[in-house]
Amino acid sequence: MAKTGTTTQGLRAAIERSGYYPALVAEAVEAAVGGEDVASYVVHQETTFDANEVRRHVTVLVLTPSRFIVSHTDEQAADNSSPSPYATTSTESVKLDRISSVVVSRVVANPESYTPGTVPREVVLTIGWGAVSRIDLEPAACGDPNCDADHGYTGNATADDLSLRVSEAGDGPDTVRQTLTFAQALSEATAATAPTAGR
Repeated sequence: MAKTGTTTQGLRAAIERSGYYPALVAEAVEAAVGGEDVASYVVHQETTFDANEVRRHVTVLVLTPSRFIVSHTDEQAADNSSPSPYATTSTESVKLDRISSVVVSRVVANPESYTPGTVPREVVLTIGWGAVSRIDLEPAACGDPNCDADHGYTGNATADDLSLRVSEAGDGPDTVRQTLTFAQALSEATAATAPTAGR
């Protein structure tokens, strides 16, 4: 369940409502935010099934006037390294001028009768800032079907630091709307920090 809002108190309340180790998650996120104001945020909990285990994961995205903060928390079952279950949490703080792309993919049902403002069935928010890139390569070819020469490879590089998927069926329409609101706020903030040509 994702929640979005614009206050530090709202952020804390959304983390607590998620019910996923709220003291741990809130401490990590609040330490990363520091004294800055919270412009927007999303708290998204995802539950996955791994063989006979249920695993939970929470992602918190926070927009401040100067930074984008992402936090991930995962729970782990007891294993060889730990006799009791444990959780790991991490935060990354990215200056807004480092964000290179904000991609919003929307899946809509019955596009021929789409009405503006209708909640998409699914939204995928992908944010890139250069920490992780994916390269997809394939053999290059020419137009001659009888050619057996080596033309090397062709492909593309994609910034893929964070991808967050929410759906109306799994998370509810409010979550989809909230993710779109956060994406718009982040996109506007990065546009405002973009260097102007000629400077």
